[in-house]
Amino acid sequence: MKRTERIDRVELMRTFVRIVESGSLSGAARQMETTQATVSRRLQSLETLLGVRLLLRTTHATKLTDDGERCYQHARKVIDSWLALEDEVGQSEDEPVGTLRVRAPHAFGQEQLLVPLSQFLTRYPQLSVDWMLNDRTADFLSDNIDCAIRVGAEIDPNTVSVLLAEVPRCVVAAPSLLAQYTAPETPEDLCAFPWIALKSFYHQHIELFEGMSEQPKRIAISPRLSTDSLYVTRNMALSGLGLAVVSNWTVEEDIREGRLIHVLPGWQPAALPVHLVYPWSRYYPARLRRFLEMMREVMPQIAGMRKPIP
Repeated sequence: MKRTERIDRVELMRTFVRIVESGSLSGAARQMETTQATVSRRLQSLETLLGVRLLLRTTHATKLTDDGERCYQHARKVIDSWLALEDEVGQSEDEPVGTLRVRAPHAFGQEQLLVPLSQFLTRYPQLSVDWMLNDRTADFLSDNIDCAIRVGAEIDPNTVSVLLAEVPRCVVAAPSLLAQYTAPETPEDLCAFPWIALKSFYHQHIELFEGMSEQPKRIAISPRLSTDSLYVTRNMALSGLGLAVVSNWTVEEDIREGRLIHVLPGWQPAALPVHLVYPWSRYYPARLRRFLEMMREVMPQIAGMRKPIP
């Protein structure tokens, strides 16, 4: 009697979805931590099982056939339903399992968020977190991540963005720098100073608000140094290189100890919104839902954060 090979159809569909969303067999192999040959074999098995061609492959690209497009839409629904079944039957709703892949900004991710992250992992011992620090905008498909914490980024309408908190900011300078110039009394006076630009948020100008005013003063600046690192911005401000706009939490101790001066405290840059962002889906696993609940609760309470102002 001929032996019939058992085929994991859910795994075949999951592999096919990965191929489509990553754009290539090699991309799917990287995300699934397997070989390209295994991915190719699973694709061939799915095509044989369904009796249709799903992908047209050339040297440089892959393209869905009409049958492939229909298969992809159905496969997404099947995978979402399977994940829901795993959550509801395989474990308690309060006990998420598996691996949650999170991208966070360097500054937040290596300092502010470590305590709540540790508490989250302690609370759910069957859960693992892949904690990736990167300030670039997340590409959920190619980067294979479940969610991202974004500070100050524009909302992508193709994702779900949950506002968690705001980060107040201020203008600071070292006493040695201020000693070289006439003390600034108005925002316009800041044009005369050298600047350090945190180019993720400002480069050629800054905007300052007086009190609750909705009309900002826009000030042109000439950066001596431009960087994408909050820590570099703070450290170079401490050295006296120039004025800088930084998140309050990074310099509270420096201001208290006199290493930095809060310049024009009556004028503030706009606070930066903090969002948790994740791709839209028909179903979200318990590990993502529980992480969102935790972040909504703890983020406004973290030092240097505040609840969003309506």
